[in-house]
Amino acid sequence: MKRILPKGFLSRLTFLNVLVIAIAIVVSGLAVYQTACFLVEGIGNVNAHVQKQFNSILFRYLWIFSIIVIVIGSILHYYLTKTLIKPIRLLIQSTKVLRKGKYPDPITVDSYHEIGELVEQYNSLIYQLQLDDERRKKLITDVSHELRTPLANLNGYLHALKTGVITGDQDLFESLYDQSNRLTEMLEQLEQLKEYDDVSSQTFTKKANINIVKEIQQCVLAFEWAMKQKGIDIDVHMENGHLSVYREGIQQVLTNLLDNAIQYYDGNGPITVYGQKLKDHYYVSIGNPGITIPAEDEDHIFERFYRVDDSRSRETGGSGLGLAIAKEIVEHHNGDIGFTAKENYNVFWFTLPYVS
Repeated sequence: MKRILPKGFLSRLTFLNVLVIAIAIVVSGLAVYQTACFLVEGIGNVNAHVQKQFNSILFRYLWIFSIIVIVIGSILHYYLTKTLIKPIRLLIQSTKVLRKGKYPDPITVDSYHEIGELVEQYNSLIYQLQLDDERRKKLITDVSHELRTPLANLNGYLHALKTGVITGDQDLFESLYDQSNRLTEMLEQLEQLKEYDDVSSQTFTKKANINIVKEIQQCVLAFEWAMKQKGIDIDVHMENGHLSVYREGIQQVLTNLLDNAIQYYDGNGPITVYGQKLKDHYYVSIGNPGITIPAEDEDHIFERFYRVDDSRSRETGGSGLGLAIAKEIVEHHNGDIGFTAKENYNVFWFTLPYVS
């Protein structure tokens, strides 16, 4: 019958350890044998026949015990080592699945030693890779979806102009220009997301001490004409506060939140901008009358391309990226961002730590 030997790391490890143990047992047995024979011979009243018989019996038993110990030790070592390195075998199988482009199931281990920690870290890595892949696919899908509508409009009108189905006028050209601007703005926002996603971005290290009140006043001034056209008032109540921040990034946050407040303004009353110095950070909120954001949207409002009201957002030209960009910037400043939904009133807020 053909004997099947275990292969791989386990067999080599078992063979090596058994070899070392066997050599140690044989050497120890021979030492015991020689010592016992010498002691018996030194007694003096033992004849040659008895001495020879003693030596033979002792030698035989030492070999029997040595073989038994080696066999039992080898079997125990093999199964104990097999149990110990089982997670490594599972890791190998899991990496083979991953190499084929599939995401393996998490590996379950009950050990808490180094191998258990390795498996835990590996499971976390697989989860993160899977999450990043899902986000990448969703991003590609969302970008394709967002670009499709304005491109279709542009192509349709341009084809109609080319074939003479319609003639161009001021209103049409202005509409086409707006669609082109929407595409340009969307691509610029995607570039901003790429920049703010990289924590080690060199531009993000260029921090400066700013007066947050002056920055907010400048951003409000930039939207003064847009608010005047829509008949929107704004109330600003700010406490002086100095922060160490990436100036362009914070300006982007304020701009995105103010733009969001103007786009989704619906009702009566002014847009309110409020700033307050708290114990260890500065608090800024921007609120506007509008349709109350549903509770089910709270966990998604800062996700990329997520929009509470898809049809309204398309009419106003929103891309669903403004709040996502604001979140990235604030969190890279070790701050927090969120919103509070009241009846027909929405407040977006963020906090930034003081100058250390």
